[in-house]
Amino acid sequence: MTEGKKPSDNDVSSVRLAASERVGSLDPRTHAAWRTWLAALAKDAEAATAAALAYQSLPGDGREAWLDALDADAPDVGVPRVALYAPLLGVEQDEARRARIAKNVVGAPKRSTPPRALVGWKNGERVCLVVSPLYLDFVELLLCRYDQDKGIVEARHDWLVHKDAVTDGARDLGVTLVEAPLPQVVEELAHAVVADRRAGRAAPPELMRYIDLFAPDLPPGPGDE
Repeated sequence: MTEGKKPSDNDVSSVRLAASERVGSLDPRTHAAWRTWLAALAKDAEAATAAALAYQSLPGDGREAWLDALDADAPDVGVPRVALYAPLLGVEQDEARRARIAKNVVGAPKRSTPPRALVGWKNGERVCLVVSPLYLDFVELLLCRYDQDKGIVEARHDWLVHKDAVTDGARDLGVTLVEAPLPQVVEELAHAVVADRRAGRAAPPELMRYIDLFAPDLPPGPGDE
């Protein structure tokens, strides 16, 4: 699988500029253009990622202005509020702003179905893809290539991908992936992590993002106890 397409610096700058112009302008055409862009957040993973990065790059007052603009425009955009606010929740650390954002995603179906696993083989290595539902049609992906006896060969993470891209990603791998029980995949990955730690290697940080799935099976590494 190739990495999910990430927005360029120009994309992020354009989003940041659009938000600033929306806040500072009384021109209805500027507001309409901003709302058109917001509507894309419901289906375009690249747009949602750009929104998160642009919002993250703003100082506190800029973030407050962004949220003020969303509060004003969300009713007229015509997409679920979760599409507008959820990307921001992933990068906001301030508790007051997190609470403000969270109010707009309450009741949204988040991880409404459990993660699923797809597995296959390539060049003698096990390949797995863990697909975790997020919101609307967006999912989070974890790709691992590994050997249970030798360790993790590769681990890659895409935090926000449209569900239709999962099929494309599997095809890009050049391997046939089939559904597999998630507990089986977790156990295999745990064995690979043990092999890595025996060799003095730490578990990949991409894998540790899924600690909620793997924690019961991952033994402590050196210095963890």
